[in-house]
Amino acid sequence: MFYVAFVASLGGLLFGFDTAVISGAEKSIQAIYGLSDFAHGFTIATALIGTIVGALFCGKPADKYGRKKSLIIIAYLYFVSAVFSAIIVNWYSFMFFRFLGGLAVGASSVVGPMYIAEISPFRWRGRFVAFFQFNIVLGIVTAYLTNYCVVGIPHDWQWMLGIEAIPAIIFAVLLLTVSESPRWLVKQNQTDKARLILEKTGETEIEKEIQEIEESLANADKVNEKLFQKRYFTPILIAFCISTLNQLTGINAILYYAPRIFELSGLFREGAMLQSIIIGITNLIFTMIGMAVIDKVGRKKLIGIGSIGMFVSLFLVARGFYLTQFEGYYMLLCVMGYIAFFAVSLGATIWVVISEVFPNSVRAKGQVFGSMTHWVWSALLSWFFPMFLSIGGTYIFGFFSLIALASLIFAIKLPETKNKSLEKIHKELVGLK
Repeated sequence: MFYVAFVASLGGLLFGFDTAVISGAEKSIQAIYGLSDFAHGFTIATALIGTIVGALFCGKPADKYGRKKSLIIIAYLYFVSAVFSAIIVNWYSFMFFRFLGGLAVGASSVVGPMYIAEISPFRWRGRFVAFFQFNIVLGIVTAYLTNYCVVGIPHDWQWMLGIEAIPAIIFAVLLLTVSESPRWLVKQNQTDKARLILEKTGETEIEKEIQEIEESLANADKVNEKLFQKRYFTPILIAFCISTLNQLTGINAILYYAPRIFELSGLFREGAMLQSIIIGITNLIFTMIGMAVIDKVGRKKLIGIGSIGMFVSLFLVARGFYLTQFEGYYMLLCVMGYIAFFAVSLGATIWVVISEVFPNSVRAKGQVFGSMTHWVWSALLSWFFPMFLSIGGTYIFGFFSLIALASLIFAIKLPETKNKSLEKIHKELVGLK
């Protein structure tokens, strides 16, 4: 089961790498093409527009052809995007291949957590789905490290983007060695294969699990069950809220533009990238902490604790911009505090919660909805963030801090899902029998 989760989570590593690698290249891209802040923000957001499309349309292929085949196609998209984003120097072509990479990111954010949730025994599900988030963060750190290693060499921004082709090919090859989702196999009337996979992945009550899966599908049209109906209001609301809060605390805007934010404190480009690595390592460490405790502490408490820490950290960043207090390590420490509390809370829980709250019959559609909501906010925020930053960071970081405070209210209202089978969660949230 650990191996299966590791392989599936490599899609998360590529997700994180593709997300963060642009931070090292974005200023060079703006200079090379002579872009205004608006056009520059749109260029960076092109990949994020691709994530929206990828998240929106990957659900049906994942239901029709299976989670495993969908992940293989995603790996090839990552590869093509990396190679041609690096070697094409026409602005329009660059945006097209970044858009393809965005398709892969959006699709992997849906299919990866869904696949892991469906194949994991319930007692381990939280930490294995959180392993996807761990790999996202590992990919971010890897991107920051590779950016720092190649900065200053001729055409450094092209090398930064092209390196992603290597893990993309490794991901595609390793996917050939793992099994299909047992829940998808039951939907396809391949119950014997599903039994074998449940046995391999450590499920102890196989027949009971098969029966629960079949019962959850019994009263639903296996292909055309609609997501947007009254009985699914609660899981839809949960997915929308956690996706919105995740992005509107500013995480992706900060990761995409980390070197630029640190340059505002007077650092040179190399120093700003080095501080970005520190941010990435902080993210990685606290994501690991979140993974270790998510099935013990629970999703609810993690988000509640994290929301308070994020609010304080983001408020201090906004205060720093207002008073222009960037001396020493003020900005670095404040952003590190935000990243730490985000990683252990909204970062560690988002994909777990979205993958858990929807019933088997509409999980693909629900995962699409949650992921698409996440990427719409990410695209809009990343597009307009350079303009907000040029006005002054006080207002935008003040807004982020208020959203972090709103996540505390969400945590208080969120039903706890730890140590429950997917089918039991659905009975509680939706009333399915």
